[in-house]
Amino acid sequence: MASVSRRRRDYEGIDEAPWRSWLRDGQRAVLDTGCTVARYLYRGGRRLYRYAQNNAQPWRTLYEDEATTSGLTDGPPLEQNRIIFVNRPQPIKFVNNRITTAKYSVPSFIPLFLFEQFRRYSNCFFLLIGLLQQIPDVSPTGRWTTVTPLVFILCVSALKEIVEDFKRHRADDETNRRKVEVLRDGRWSTILWQEMLVGDICKVVNNQFFPGDIVVLASSEPQGISFIETSNLDGETNLKIRQAHPDTVHLDNTPALVDFTATIQCEQPNRHLYEFNGLLKDSNNKTIPLGLDQMLLRGSMLRNTNYIYGVVVYTGHETKLMKNSTKAPLKRSSIDRQTNTHILMLFLILLTLSLISAAFNELWMRAHSDWYIGLEDAQNAHFVFNFLTFLILYNNLIPISLQVTAEIVRFFQAKFIAMDSEMYHAATDTPAMARTSNLNEELGMVKYIFSDKTGTLTCNIMEFRKCSIGEIIYTLKGPDEKLEDTLLYQNLQRNHPTAPVIREFLTMLAICHTVIPEQVGDTLNYHAASPDERALVLGAAQWGYVFDQRTPRSVRMRAPHAVEEYTVLNVLDFTSARKRMSVVVRTPTGQIKLYCKGADTVIYSRLAGGEHAQYADTTLSHLELFACDGLRTLVFAVADISEQFYQDWANTYHKASIAIQDRERKLEEAAMLIENNLRLLGATAIEDKLQDGVPETIAALLKANINVWVLTGDKQETAINIGHSARLLHAAMPLVILNEDSLDGTRECINRHTAEFGDNLLKQNEVALITDGKTLKYAMGCDLKKDFLDLCISCKVVICCRVSPIQKAEVVELVSSSTGAVTLAIGDGANDVAMIQRASVGVGISGVEGLQAVCASDYSIAQFRFLLRLLLVHGAWNYSRISKLILYSFYKNICLYVIELWFAIYSAWSGQIIFERWTIGFYNVIFTALPPFAIGLFDKLCSPEIMLRHPVLYVPSQQGLLFNVRVFWVWAVNSILHSVLLFWLPMLMVSHDIVWPNGKDGGYLLMGNIIYTYVVLTVCLKAGLTTHSWTWVTHVAIWGSVVLWFLFVMIYSNVFPTVMIGAVMQGMDRMLFTSLVFWLGLILIPIATLIPDMLVTVIHNSMFKSMTEAVRESEIKQRDPSALLTHPRHSAADARHALVRLATCKYPLRALAWLGLARLAALPPLITTSISCGQCFTLTLLTYLYVYRLVMVHLCSVVKLLALGHSKLCLDVGTTTQVYIRNVA
Repeated sequence: MASVSRRRRDYEGIDEAPWRSWLRDGQRAVLDTGCTVARYLYRGGRRLYRYAQNNAQPWRTLYEDEATTSGLTDGPPLEQNRIIFVNRPQPIKFVNNRITTAKYSVPSFIPLFLFEQFRRYSNCFFLLIGLLQQIPDVSPTGRWTTVTPLVFILCVSALKEIVEDFKRHRADDETNRRKVEVLRDGRWSTILWQEMLVGDICKVVNNQFFPGDIVVLASSEPQGISFIETSNLDGETNLKIRQAHPDTVHLDNTPALVDFTATIQCEQPNRHLYEFNGLLKDSNNKTIPLGLDQMLLRGSMLRNTNYIYGVVVYTGHETKLMKNSTKAPLKRSSIDRQTNTHILMLFLILLTLSLISAAFNELWMRAHSDWYIGLEDAQNAHFVFNFLTFLILYNNLIPISLQVTAEIVRFFQAKFIAMDSEMYHAATDTPAMARTSNLNEELGMVKYIFSDKTGTLTCNIMEFRKCSIGEIIYTLKGPDEKLEDTLLYQNLQRNHPTAPVIREFLTMLAICHTVIPEQVGDTLNYHAASPDERALVLGAAQWGYVFDQRTPRSVRMRAPHAVEEYTVLNVLDFTSARKRMSVVVRTPTGQIKLYCKGADTVIYSRLAGGEHAQYADTTLSHLELFACDGLRTLVFAVADISEQFYQDWANTYHKASIAIQDRERKLEEAAMLIENNLRLLGATAIEDKLQDGVPETIAALLKANINVWVLTGDKQETAINIGHSARLLHAAMPLVILNEDSLDGTRECINRHTAEFGDNLLKQNEVALITDGKTLKYAMGCDLKKDFLDLCISCKVVICCRVSPIQKAEVVELVSSSTGAVTLAIGDGANDVAMIQRASVGVGISGVEGLQAVCASDYSIAQFRFLLRLLLVHGAWNYSRISKLILYSFYKNICLYVIELWFAIYSAWSGQIIFERWTIGFYNVIFTALPPFAIGLFDKLCSPEIMLRHPVLYVPSQQGLLFNVRVFWVWAVNSILHSVLLFWLPMLMVSHDIVWPNGKDGGYLLMGNIIYTYVVLTVCLKAGLTTHSWTWVTHVAIWGSVVLWFLFVMIYSNVFPTVMIGAVMQGMDRMLFTSLVFWLGLILIPIATLIPDMLVTVIHNSMFKSMTEAVRESEIKQRDPSALLTHPRHSAADARHALVRLATCKYPLRALAWLGLARLAALPPLITTSISCGQCFTLTLLTYLYVYRLVMVHLCSVVKLLALGHSKLCLDVGTTTQVYIRNVA
């Protein structure tokens, strides 16, 4: 056996990766060559690998026999446990204690960043275009016009990543360089955290963080007690107690620690904060069980304890804190998924257009194959090269800057949420927080809300109100009431028949818990793991049974006539699965008792029969009364334990407690052996008040067409009562109740209620469905799941009671996956984490139960009432903003780059560009970059007050009316029509060419710059028509973009030959800006292009006015009755009269002068004021016809006269330019 142990130690450190590599290489060699040597290599390697795998862990069966002789069900063999040598070098090299939360290091930044960026299909596409541009004679736009904008966008993203990662590096260095004392070579040394190793014995003093996950050996306090604060882990600020095992508390001095040698066997690193199983074997071969009570986790802080000594078991990224720092599941918004689909569609259209253009080029080449052109040898290469040429030419149909623009906008939207003072909770100094920015617009599309009750709808601040003892209901004394005047105290003094039960009940309230008392001056403060326990202890104290001291082995209580100390033998902790908590104590008289408290269903199933159940029926009716008042209930019971039974059970429980594998299951099986034959003592009723604003919030959410489901672990009566208090239910609302004990009963009940709905099934009905966890277990089965979901969807409100955390997650998953609707889960506790992560959007409430729900959420708020503003204001705004941003980005790209298709008709499908190559590249990143930001950050449907006053305004975003397939293609077709007008109108305008005073005429590039200018102005004005709210930022973005283009033209036209770029643009500014035709077209062509859009807007707002437009118009009128007019003297009637005169006069140019700019500025009221539909249609149509007449008649006349020489342009090179035109009228 000794030799076997030595061999096991030899193979313990074998790394599996090389063996797997060897196996794969051997297997590949066998398959490829059939070589005999490779076959032997494979077989030998496999045998050696199996031996190493099976024997890598020494002492595999160290305690297996002892742990499995408890009479409990055996678990799987112990194979993957960690062995740690205390005060000795480790044979295995564990990870160091240096932590890195940063995403990048200096050498890894470039490859990791590029990998992350090119996971996006759009970036890969533009990289491909940039590579294609490097092929000689293929790119019509030059070699760098796509690469340069792509590099610019990547640099912006890289800068953002560098700034964020630098903060992480700085925080990591600060943490890693903290100092701690460790015992090495028989003396204490101060080292950095990052230098600490597994197996080190360390010393941590008061108010210091623990540098790793540590098993406590001893402390400065009696019996090895230490107090810790875990707010950094779970947000709970109450102190928790940890205690060294009694067999190690003597290790509280340096000599004892120097001589201490042991081995620790524990589970492999995991992320479970509230689970730890291990064994310690000292030099005397004594086995000591280790559990959560001995575990001090990294991230927690030592409090009210001078120092502790402990052994480090997990370091660095293997600590439970770092295991829990993994990213939450990646969630993508619905708009993101739709956008990717549209990008794919545009890519297919791009390929189609490239193929068509290349085909037409081929046809043209075949039709013009004259010998002197010299193209006979290039016929075969034309199609492929031209396809690539057109692919490069049309590639910008897909906006290159869309992704980075949307990212930046979402980032600032998240900041706006955090800066919203209306969602700041002053009492707890807690602002709203967006933990992700990817789902901002998803907040505006929520259809189903799944809410926890306790701590989410309620305050989670528990107050003891009533109790039922011996068939009598007692109410807690009021603030002005004396203890002697209470009924309970009088029954105790008068030796009422139930007086012994009352004393036992109050004693149980005072000692059956895990509360830690802390004496601060004359005040006794209680630190409890849950608000319920603290409320129960305070309730007992108000009746004179004061819990005032706890040690690891005892609790002390001051009763009215004595001070009693109880020895704590065992504590059976509460879990969501057990739904009960028990303590086994030895009374001052030496008797052993089990006190058990928990849910009524759990306790009643464990009551003894006969005379011990004499109060059961009455207490049950009292529980129903408490629940109808919306109070939380607990049932209390006791059992007398014989000495012999306890000794046998304690042996079984000890063996379960030292098991490494399946320890929790074995402990539960052991607990069930003793938690039986209970005697009922009574029940308590604890009040948990609704949070402020909950009823109003739920009422508004229901008006916004949002379905609210409540998933709670409380009793059904309590949940229904809270539903009425929260205005989730009303008196006239029918209740569909599903309370069944079998699969068949559940099926029959679901089918019956489904049939009652008839044709109204799957429609919204004013009905509430109430079910419990047991029925839900059957309803979620495969054969009933769909019918159950149909029944739930047909109800306006669903309340699920007595549900477990996993059932909450399953319900959310069912609705999300089956309906495709956007779901939101909101909760405040660890039991809500699963459903928060399963929902489309998870919202955590930073409440009394800690920050676990917040850490798992996408957004966090301090109170439930803030959810209304988060959805109805920020959600609706962000959905509208992102929708417009994406649609506008596609619009402006299609509008410009489809013009290349129209120009291809004139250029014999040669792939010649009409625009200067750098203007093509700068279009998205400079000249039209600002309007999307203005729309995405500052556009508002209505003011926040109006959005909250009219919840129905949320419906358009919820139903996805602003961004869907139909809307996208309407915008796409509109942009194509605009490109037609912006190309063909200028072509008509210069159809007879323009001659400048120097005798030169324009070329295709001048034409391209004219069109480019009109496009920039048109798309900027389109942004103005799209936005609902104009701010100074909007003005800067729109007009500033136009100014940027003009400045670029003036600068770029004069840099050559000083800078060797832009030779073709030399003197372009003088040619453009001295052309009267250019300036006339600049005014008229964008207006003529946008007139149809204005016409549609007017008709829509007059004949098909939506609720949103009506509310917006009402808001404007209420805020300022004259806001719709530019001047008090200019009424809407004046504007209508002016337009009629303008459209019908004989001399429109004179009418235009008469109308004046002031009256033209009064045009917006025609779009928003309530005038008759006929007037709107007539006036807008007349306006459009007039502009068309002006463009097509007068402007063309001017052009023709100029071309025929009947005009004379006299240019003064000085400070002014005088233009004389004759023969125009």
